[in-house]
Amino acid sequence: MTGLPLWAAILVSALVLAGAAMSLIGAIGLLRLPKFYQRLHAPGLTTSSGSICIILGSMIGFSLLNERLVLHEALIGLFIMCTTPVTLMLLGRAALYRDRAENRPVVAPTDPLAVPPRQD
Repeated sequence: MTGLPLWAAILVSALVLAGAAMSLIGAIGLLRLPKFYQRLHAPGLTTSSGSICIILGSMIGFSLLNERLVLHEALIGLFIMCTTPVTLMLLGRAALYRDRAENRPVVAPTDPLAVPPRQD
């Protein structure tokens, strides 16, 4: 087994660093944004794209090192792309249900398009 060619090492390291940077941006957004509904967006947007970059880098690197096509990382990427949006959607719906059940305002009162909470 030989090492990676220079072009592949640069490509793999760029993909892994890009994925790590996207994941870091999502984690910082999760910590910095003030409201729960805003916090859902940061990891939702960056987790999937960051994971895909890291998985692509891993697939390219291990395919060249093993001299055969390595595709089992694609299954991991498929699971991440399917579960992350669904999980964040369910979290958002659960929080919305909780806020409506406790008669808390869901949107800012200065929003002209705001829908008042239901009075059931």
